[in-house]
Amino acid sequence: MKTYIQNGHVITATAPAGGITSGDALITGSIFGIAAYSAAEGDPVELATTGVYKLPKASAAVLAVGARVAWDNTAKEVTTPAAGRFPIGVAVEAAGNGVTSVAVRLDGVATAAA
Repeated sequence: MKTYIQNGHVITATAPAGGITSGDALITGSIFGIAAYSAAEGDPVELATTGVYKLPKASAAVLAVGARVAWDNTAKEVTTPAAGRFPIGVAVEAAGNGVTSVAVRLDGVATAAA
């Protein structure tokens, strides 16, 4: 197909101010992804936009398997959807109060909730 570029599971973005570390989350516009490697500020970095990743979770958030989850870009953690948070996918494991990480299947999209 002449117009095909790539499958979109990994895209190239620009590392943010301060750079990024491998495994860190990044929102670029409406794209949410996980850095495939560390990169200095302004350098290109590949972001995985789909797949299942173990991400930091708000300790008090209670998530069931299949629950929609959101990214709190200020706290840099997964939590429940609410105003100002970015929906990123679904929990693929239960994670209760006091648990500080959760496995998430990414959608590849991060649109701030109103």
